[in-house]
Amino acid sequence: MPSKEGFSGLKGTAVVGWDGRPDVETEDTNVGKLETWTPEEVAAAYEKGEIALIDVRTPQEYMFEHIEGALLLPMSFVNAEKLPSQEGKRLVIYCGSSVRSDRVARQCLAKGIQPVTHMEGGFTGWKQAGLPDIGTDMATGGPTRVPAKKPG
Repeated sequence: MPSKEGFSGLKGTAVVGWDGRPDVETEDTNVGKLETWTPEEVAAAYEKGEIALIDVRTPQEYMFEHIEGALLLPMSFVNAEKLPSQEGKRLVIYCGSSVRSDRVARQCLAKGIQPVTHMEGGFTGWKQAGLPDIGTDMATGGPTRVPAKKPG
């Protein structure tokens, strides 16, 4: 993983990103800058109302568990040109592991949408960080809030 202190060993990856914050990983691609935020960075910005989350997993994955308030837009239905404006709120894309969100983010960059941000580690990273989510109550099949947990 690239360092968050200056330039990393990966070509084209620097660590100055969102609003000049020195801790955000930024990759210079041939079509624009791709930001990768940690789950903790996403959670902090989400709590402040600075971002909107777009979950690009399948409806089945979303129904089983997701970040509360995240919007579902499965990767197979993403049309980057139809995404809402980022005026007022930055869009942050996530999936299960960050593979699909990286692909969608790069599709957005290719269509001229900037800035583009996705979450490192996806929903798995979110859970590993001990952040709260909406899960499924196995007794009823209904949604249930899963509180934050200390990671580790």
